[in-house]
This record gives sequence, structure tokens and C-alpha cells, in this order.
Amino acid sequence: MTKIQANAIANGISRRGVLAGTLGAVAAVSAVRPASAATPAKTATSNSEGARTMGSRIITRDGVEIYYKDWGPKDGPVVVLSHGWPLSSDSWEAQAFHLAQNGFRVITHDRRGHGRSSQPWDGNDMDHYADDLAELIEQLDLTNIFLAGFSTGGGEISRYIGRHGTKRVAKAGLISAVPPLMVKTEANPGGLPKEVFDNLQAASLADRSQLYKDVASGPFFGFNRPGAKVSQGMIDSFWLQGMMGGHKNTYDSIAAFSQTDFTEDLKKFDVPTLIIHGDDDQIVPIDAAARASKKLVPHATLKVYPGAPHGITDTHKDQLNQDLLEFARS
Repeated sequence: MTKIQANAIANGISRRGVLAGTLGAVAAVSAVRPASAATPAKTATSNSEGARTMGSRIITRDGVEIYYKDWGPKDGPVVVLSHGWPLSSDSWEAQAFHLAQNGFRVITHDRRGHGRSSQPWDGNDMDHYADDLAELIEQLDLTNIFLAGFSTGGGEISRYIGRHGTKRVAKAGLISAVPPLMVKTEANPGGLPKEVFDNLQAASLADRSQLYKDVASGPFFGFNRPGAKVSQGMIDSFWLQGMMGGHKNTYDSIAAFSQTDFTEDLKKFDVPTLIIHGDDDQIVPIDAAARASKKLVPHATLKVYPGAPHGITDTHKDQLNQDLLEFARS
């Protein structure tokens, strides 16, 4: 962190300024070898006889409903994408559509407490997120997966590999991802002060609707930069996805993405790995994230997008789509 950033935080700059310097992760690729055909999980039924939910769902070991989308040919090589805070699987739609059109089977899910998944009071932490992902993968019997995560989703897939290994994973992707650790500690002096995330939680309690508007219209897409071309559509989509999430779930997730140490998880990455990050990411600064992760996963390929913000799934979607497809086919 630069002295300017530290001073800005210490002096309590404006709400948007704090967000621009800190906000932590938002907002989770394609497979390499052909995946085995999987049997779709049963959709959840409503109380009305014969009625079914839109889309598909699984029920986890602790009774949480996880919503997922299953796009592309069912016999195609498998890609699984994990989204960021406070978003949903919808945030991956540009990449999912592109990969599916190119013959890949793409699975995207709404993390517990986010999007269309249920909103449990407890279990809003990385261990539960990773175990939910494992249950989704196992219930769909997915193998030879290209497993990728954006922002908080990068933490989720890292913890998945740390807890469940790579027996079902062929490749991994960390896109604008939070690992190895966001918060500043004695061992991580380049991280952001814990007060930053405490303030973010306080803003969520005070007026989370306004918080999401400030994040999206400011640092997330880089719309606070001089000359930026602002998209009201991107701002509205971010806000809508965020407000679909549970209040406590998204509140708890701030601590999960910012204070979970993924160092040991990253050391277990033993598959080809692609790391992509913008060097003007104001949410998850590149030095403490992608460049630090590269040191822990030395065989990984690191691609830096010059001048790119955090939300590259939207702002740089054409470039990202191309890079993910190329890596998936390699």
C-alpha cells in the first residue's frame, strides 16, 4: 500500500474514497480434457404440486439450496465459475455465454446467501463456500474441470482445492482474485488495515443499497477515473445482484473474503493455473493479490491487463473471453 493510500484511510476520506482504496473483493475458464457426462441434479419443487423452480438447485448437507446454471453441451469439457461479492452467477454471463457457444459445458452457481440461493443465518465463511462447491461438483459428477473464480470466488476455489484437492480439477483460474490475503497482518504488511473492512461492514449496515451504488459507480469498474466511460447498465446490474443477496450473508462475507488466509491453499495448486488481474484494480490491489499468488503458485501464468479495474468480467469482457477460451483449449 502506498503512503497516499494509508494516509487517506487514516484520515477518513469520503465514503467513495475509502471504497476506492479498500473495498475488497467482489464479485469467481474452460476445461482441458473432455469431461464425463453428468447426470443433472434434480430441480427443487415448490409446495404447489407439479410446479418446479426456474433453473436448477441442489440441497447441501446442512439444508441450504444452491442455485446453479448449466449452459452449453452436456457432453462438452466442463468449466465451473465462482462469482464475487456481493454478486451472483449472473456476473459471469458474458464468459459463460462465450465458452458455451464454443462447445464447453459451463456451470455457474449462486453462493449460499447470494442471488437465488437460500439465505442461511450461519455458515457464511470460506470453508462452507468451498464445501458447497464440492457438493455441487460431486452431485453433478463433474470431472476434468477448468475451475475459475473471480474476486471472492477466487478465494472459494482456492479453499476448495485446499480442502478437496484437484482430483476433479484439470485447470484453475484466479481472476481479479482476493488470495492470498487481503487484510494487513505482521506477515502480510502489504495488506489493507482491518479498519477498512470494519468500515465496509458498517456501511453495509447503515445503507447497503447506497453502498452498492457507490461501489459500482466508483472503484469497481474504474468509473471514478478521469475520462472513464460510465455504463449505467453495469452499475444497475451490480446493484440488483447485490440486493438479491441476504443482508447478513453479504455482511458476513466481507470478513470471509478479507480475513481468510489462502496461503496454504495456494500451495496445493498442482494443475495449470491462469492468473489475470488489472494493474489499476482499486478493490483488490494487484501487488498483494495476483503477484503474491504467482509467488505461491510459481508454475502459474500471470496476465496483467494494463489500466484495467477490478470488474474486468464486464469492462474487459472481450479480452477476458479470448484469454479464458485460449487457456481452456491449451
